Amino acid sequence: MKINLAHLREHSTSGGWINFAVFDAKSSSGDSGNATLLAQLTAKARVSGLKVDQSALAYSYNGQIRFYGTKTLVDYLARSGVPGWTHTIDV
Repeated sequence: MKINLAHLREHSTSGGWINFAVFDAKSSSGDSGNATLLAQLTAKARVSGLKVDQSALAYSYNGQIRFYGTKTLVDYLARSGVPGWTHTIDV
């Protein structure tokens, strides 16, 4: 199965850079499943050569976009929205 992902690099609030990945995915077993899924997708992205400092899942729930992942990244995404997909990953 192919999963869309956005791999981006943005300035951090501390002055450096943050490389992050956002995956178009959601676990069917709730937050505990989301934690496992996010860890698996993040590891897969890193193995494929992407640098990932923070990561999150983005999915639709009751017609609204929800995010699950690193708190600072989730807060950023809640303000800025879902980024455009830049890659796909096979799982």
